[in-house]
Amino acid sequence: MTTENLSEVLEVRRDKLKKSQEAGKNPFEETSYDVSVLAKAVEEKFEEYEEKPVSMAGRIMSKRGQGKVAFYDLQDSSGRIQLFLKKDLLPEIYDEIKTYDIGDIVGVKGEVFKTKMGQISVRVSEIILLSKSLQILPEKYHGLKDMDLRYRQRYVDLIVNPEVKDVFKKRSLIMRKIREFYDARDFLEVETPVLSNLAGGANARPFVTHHNALDITLYCRIALELSLKRLIVGGFDKVYEMSRVFRNEGMDATHNPEFTLLESYEAYANYEDLMKMIEELYSFLAAEVNHSEIVIYGDEEINLKAPFKKARMVDLVKEHTNVDFDVMTDVEVARAAAKELHVDVDGKNSVGEIMAEVFDEYVEDKLIQPTFVTMHPVEISPLAKKDPKDPRYTERFELFINGAECANAFSELNDPIDQKDRFMSQVQKKTDGDDEAHPYDADFINALEVGLPPTGGLGIGIDRLIMLFTNQHSIRDVILFPTMKPID
Repeated sequence: MTTENLSEVLEVRRDKLKKSQEAGKNPFEETSYDVSVLAKAVEEKFEEYEEKPVSMAGRIMSKRGQGKVAFYDLQDSSGRIQLFLKKDLLPEIYDEIKTYDIGDIVGVKGEVFKTKMGQISVRVSEIILLSKSLQILPEKYHGLKDMDLRYRQRYVDLIVNPEVKDVFKKRSLIMRKIREFYDARDFLEVETPVLSNLAGGANARPFVTHHNALDITLYCRIALELSLKRLIVGGFDKVYEMSRVFRNEGMDATHNPEFTLLESYEAYANYEDLMKMIEELYSFLAAEVNHSEIVIYGDEEINLKAPFKKARMVDLVKEHTNVDFDVMTDVEVARAAAKELHVDVDGKNSVGEIMAEVFDEYVEDKLIQPTFVTMHPVEISPLAKKDPKDPRYTERFELFINGAECANAFSELNDPIDQKDRFMSQVQKKTDGDDEAHPYDADFINALEVGLPPTGGLGIGIDRLIMLFTNQHSIRDVILFPTMKPID
């Protein structure tokens, strides 16, 4: 259809609206409609509704028939049902009904029955136009396939691709079940500030804004961690928050600038306790959401049955590269080893940082089945306790599934002197040009000096978790309104 023809079609819709308004029937003046049942319920419980009166509302998605009988498909939030429209039953408004367009929203009353072809339908006795669609929905059989347009116009995507709605229904279910899991363990759900004077709790570049009344720079939070640990200091032994965080970083299949993060903190627990809790959480979600410990993700069968594999980062790097960073103490030796592996380590000034870069390049995408990668280098773990047996490493793990990081946890550093030294090291990195280095947080040091009990902290990227349980391969497919560059 040419642009000119398209404009003509849009103009026809506006003309129909104008004629309806001139006749005293302005759909936009309607404020409510009494809906007694949804399409899915009628479909599933037909015997209960057969030959019974119903009142329904939704969007016209297709039109068939001619002459004195027409069939329209009505789509509501639950699904579709066929409308049977007969001139004899609607003598005064039948001709007007025939002018309704695909996309129009209507309210109908009638009785449920089955046609001779066995199609569950509503024999319409009353119908009213509730909202006039002035745009054209994508063509029925081809649908809305342009991914960029689908993300920009999610409202159209949800209308013409009903399976998309199922993903977000499952997302809602998963988030409810996560809360159920934590609530059953006596965790307290809390809310912490989105705007802060410092962007801490992770190594990431923040979004910057300005508060006019106070005339100060503020940052959108990049993590929930530091506020939640302050609550542990204050005497809440178990807290969690599931909310949006913001990181001014690149975008790809597993990264969106704003995403949903779950963080939980438990006093008197360590990172090994958190491994058990993660195994229990994933098993619980698998049973409640997918009714199976096996999750299909692309061509892979992911087994979420506990226990998950556990391995030190340094051992995994040796397994996949035959390079043993565990025996290295000289940064230049580590740098040379990375160069041999064609890994760019410019700006990395410690053996631990270099090893982590090699891990990212050679190991991460090989971890298909759930794997706890433990003992992260202290240089990349500024908030985690050191391993008492080897202070080069920390009591930290990341959970990898299908080659992507799905959780991050550690025994929280509660030594204020050690924490201060690590913050100062991060400040030096920022001075040297690392935009993602952790800032110095004097109030957090003060909180640790008041006293933080031994604590286990956990973070889970909810969007990636939902990708796994819904078999979606782009984070944009599990976020209703992903970040997009303006068309202009």
